[in-house]
Amino acid sequence: MNLNRLAYFAAVVDAGSFTRAAERLGITKAVVSQQVARLERDVETTLLIRTTRRVHPTEAGRTFHARCLQVLQQAEDAFDELAQAAAEPTGTLRIAAPNDYGTSAVVPVVTAFSARYPACRVELTLGDETIDLASGGMDVAIRVGWLADSSLQARRVGTFRQFMVCGAEFAGRFTAGEPQDLAGLPFVANMALREPLLWQFSHGDAEQTVRMQATIAIDATPAVLAAVRAGAGLSVLPDFLLRDELAAGRLVQILPEWQLPSGGIYTVYPAARFRPPKVTRFVEMLVAAGQRMG
Repeated sequence: MNLNRLAYFAAVVDAGSFTRAAERLGITKAVVSQQVARLERDVETTLLIRTTRRVHPTEAGRTFHARCLQVLQQAEDAFDELAQAAAEPTGTLRIAAPNDYGTSAVVPVVTAFSARYPACRVELTLGDETIDLASGGMDVAIRVGWLADSSLQARRVGTFRQFMVCGAEFAGRFTAGEPQDLAGLPFVANMALREPLLWQFSHGDAEQTVRMQATIAIDATPAVLAAVRAGAGLSVLPDFLLRDELAAGRLVQILPEWQLPSGGIYTVYPAARFRPPKVTRFVEMLVAAGQRMG
């Protein structure tokens, strides 16, 4: 049974005319007439009496019309309930994020999300390894840096800059005029990166590539930050970890006139046609938080 034909039939009875019914429905009179005729063939009953001036329902048509109104109202209510349910995130939202960005930026958003949508539970997995979203059962992952080609769907939600930094006390032990002067200094290598020792600096048209010598190698970015803060040496860290450190003077940016490559912050999803409300609402809040931080 084509339920659209019920709507066409009910419109004809309510309007008393195929022409007025077609105008209400926004389709042609021919389509309405054709679909109602097919409905009568489906039910093997004459539902309408057609005259030159008006269309009247038969006795069977009046009974059927009352039933149609009930069915159409129930269908409308079902769609309304579905839309209302979709508007509020429910269930469990599973997120994967790297340790550094996850701790500094995602955790505050997750906290605000949970307060706003208490019917939705959040599971946040932090780690610097790349998690397979499909096998890991994740709804969304945050990736920081440069995306490799992938079958996953991705959205860029922000950017970050990288700074060469060290502790304030350590900065007083040396003088550097250009990046090459840094090559022999103590360096804390972040082994979570693909190239933890090779860094390309740019200043206007000038470029210098420097290979640092690791005195300490650590595989987690927050731990690299802790080592640098403790005076272990230089390292390159993202700006979202350094705002408070630089503002408080605990860390110092080295050669600020020389720029290191910037990167992107992305949300990635398993391939799907639609995103559930829990995902779209969380990403909206993540983007808004990033914009506030500047």
